[in-house]
Amino acid sequence: MYGDEATIRRILTELGDTWAVVGLSANRRRAAYGVAQVLQRYGKRIVPVHPKAETVHGEQGYASLADIPFEVDVVDVFVNSELAGAVADEAVAKGAKAVWFQLGVVDEAAHGRARAAGLDMVMDRCPAIEIPLLS
Repeated sequence: MYGDEATIRRILTELGDTWAVVGLSANRRRAAYGVAQVLQRYGKRIVPVHPKAETVHGEQGYASLADIPFEVDVVDVFVNSELAGAVADEAVAKGAKAVWFQLGVVDEAAHGRARAAGLDMVMDRCPAIEIPLLS
């Protein structure tokens, strides 16, 4: 288990509502697109992070976490496991409070680094599945 229920609840309800979604583009066929919509429906501000820096769901996109000119609370990661560790490290550098690796994204070393830096972290789970279960 890569995210106990208390950590999941804390990330979704207590740590803040600005979510940088790494891998989110305007491609409607990608999972990130639908998950970002669900997060918005639950009151989260999504910030698309993708090399194309596209505006998605009405929110300005950025090419990297470092390019975002404001604080983010949670970094939601939609990249493959081989790239996810670097994103977790960027989330630590950005000052995020939590990192969420999506379904199928697992990097034990990145989990350890993020936790050691004081961030909450969940891996191999989906906030769009978890958030409706909270009510």
